[in-house]
Amino acid sequence: MTGERKLQRTIGLPGAIVLGLGSMVGTGAFIAIGLAAGIVDDLVWIAVLIGGSLAMLNGLSSARLAARHPVSGGTYEYGYRELHPSIGVGAGWLFLTAKTASAATASMGIAGYLAESFGATSPPTWSLGLPILAMAALAVIGLRCSLLATTVLVSLAMAALLGFIAWGFGTPTIATPTEVSRPTPSSIDLLHAAALVFVAFTGYGRIATLGEEIRDPARSIPMAVVVTVLVSAALYLLVGLAATNVVGGAAFGDLAKAADGPLIAIAEAGGGGWLVIPLAIGACAAMGGVLLNLILGLSRVVLAMGRRHDLPPSLARVGNGGPVIAIVVVAATVLIVATTGSMLTAWSGSAAAVLAYYAITNLAAARMSLRDGQRAAATASGLGALACIVVACSLPAAAWGPPIIALLAGLCLSVLSRVLRPASPSG
Repeated sequence: MTGERKLQRTIGLPGAIVLGLGSMVGTGAFIAIGLAAGIVDDLVWIAVLIGGSLAMLNGLSSARLAARHPVSGGTYEYGYRELHPSIGVGAGWLFLTAKTASAATASMGIAGYLAESFGATSPPTWSLGLPILAMAALAVIGLRCSLLATTVLVSLAMAALLGFIAWGFGTPTIATPTEVSRPTPSSIDLLHAAALVFVAFTGYGRIATLGEEIRDPARSIPMAVVVTVLVSAALYLLVGLAATNVVGGAAFGDLAKAADGPLIAIAEAGGGGWLVIPLAIGACAAMGGVLLNLILGLSRVVLAMGRRHDLPPSLARVGNGGPVIAIVVVAATVLIVATTGSMLTAWSGSAAAVLAYYAITNLAAARMSLRDGQRAAATASGLGALACIVVACSLPAAAWGPPIIALLAGLCLSVLSRVLRPASPSG
């Protein structure tokens, strides 16, 4: 690795929890639950439990690895050190692919909820870029500012969601027209829905990818992961149950496909018009927090790959505002994806890539645990890897196209970056 300037350890346990929640309380509650309901109707709560259980297995593996290797980069570094350099590079590109798609989804979600709250049929294209530019600017200012902004955004989002949950459980179910009778969801459908929900849970990965900037990582990272997964699982479950209580699972899924702001559409349909503005504010705050933390996490992986020359080394430069060049490149890439894809396509592609990424995470953790003689931990990580593979196989073939293309293109770029690497003066 090159001798670039290191990032400072400025984040304690409370800050790590806030960053984790900022990465999870957003697209999951406001978008992913509805997309999952479109597949399994009223059984969406089962999909949430499956996705949450898988997230906990993977989160504990990530936490053990981050405690051992408290550096930027997440599974890119873990795969590189614990498995093989080429596996690490592949994991890095899977992460960049998955989370770029997730960040683009968050940007589309912000624009969609704003359009829905003002009665527009669809958001204008230019509105997709505003949240990306705003969150990239906060990321450039520095991690302390980003943490403060995340705290405010998470608080607004939690308040809006708790208001929706209280209203949803207190509102009688309304009759909704059904065009056709839907078959009972199969086990494959449940796994497919769980895969979509699982993507929203993987915000705990931001805690690991920011490991170089967290104080006492061996203690703080595992505790932050467990807290964020449990809080998010409870919140997702309550949102899903409240939404299906009002309109039913089938209508919830239809609204998630047809409306850019499904929770707002549910509130309007159930007579909760007073919730429209709070939900719009909460949704924008939540997905703004997700977008900010994804840009932070993506830029740290780009930084790590630049250090090892798997990306141009200029991306590893660290200034007073952190890896500024990496942040700018990440923001530009997210903007391109947001303006060229659909929400469901981006989310499905993200699910495929992130499941492959966490399969590698679990394999790296299993190998590390076996080397340390921790057979129980190795078994848990092995089960996590197997679960990722099983759930990934439930996704439609079309979901794998964009991640595979992006992975191959990324590997070619990494090879090219190494070939063009300048010779070291020391030889």
